[in-house]
Amino acid sequence: MTEQGILRLSIAMVFVVAAAGIGFGLLTGSAAIIFDGIYSLTDAVMTAVALLVSSLITQRLSERRQARLVQRFTMGFWHLEPMVLGLNGILLSGAAIYALVTAVSSLLSGGRELEFGRAILYAAAVVTVSIVMAWHNRRANRRIRSNFVALDVQGWTMSAGLTGALLMAFVFGWAIRDTALDHWRPYVDPAVLAAVCLVMIPLPIPTIRQALADILLITPADFKADIDRIARNVVAQHGFLDHRAYVARVGRGRQIELYFIVPPGQPPRPLEEWDAIRDQIGEAIGGDITNRWLTIAFTTDPEWAD
Repeated sequence: MTEQGILRLSIAMVFVVAAAGIGFGLLTGSAAIIFDGIYSLTDAVMTAVALLVSSLITQRLSERRQARLVQRFTMGFWHLEPMVLGLNGILLSGAAIYALVTAVSSLLSGGRELEFGRAILYAAAVVTVSIVMAWHNRRANRRIRSNFVALDVQGWTMSAGLTGALLMAFVFGWAIRDTALDHWRPYVDPAVLAAVCLVMIPLPIPTIRQALADILLITPADFKADIDRIARNVVAQHGFLDHRAYVARVGRGRQIELYFIVPPGQPPRPLEEWDAIRDQIGEAIGGDITNRWLTIAFTTDPEWAD
């Protein structure tokens, strides 16, 4: 299954879960279920945006639309990926923070009554769907290795955890009916919502941090060290003086600029020989060449490289 196919399936399923969550939340009077639905809806919208960006990066749009967009984005679309990932993480954390404030406010005002029977049915169904989707997409992503699909798997896993906590709380609320603990029933819904939000707020932080690093073009240390090692071998092999390497990770894209300082006064070489050196460097770097922007230049003036 392709990246786009997985994301399309997830979008359809998330919209179903979101509609069910908002509907059951209003029906049962559960703010936790409403939050679950809104959280899923936010995730569905961002997954749809991710699908569009993925289509741009992999050039799966119509030729006419692709040609028009390429004229405006001649450097590619890789930079859109970390923007979407970062925005998605921020929105999900923001939704959880807002829900936490709502839950605390409800606790302070005496909680709320809800219909536990219907809430249990909803939670059990959503947990099942979430677990199946997380398992299916994680298995597919072992081959695809997509950041978007990985984030989607994280979303389904978080949904399973969130709704699983709701399910346990609803079962507890249903079980204590007409017992000595009955007076705690109004607090079950806001209490479990607050607890779940406290867990979920920090979960997107690693994704946000990595997205910011990509947007700011922070150089990955291990990637830079690998490129420097390859460049030093080329310098030693061909008798160059030095090199300069500039690298960055932008989503799934890798941007590499290499400048080699050539001794002045050397006899001229055919362009085919310089291209052969470039091919040698490209093969040594390896990786997915469709998601790599590699520039290699040769100069006798270090100022051109600095």
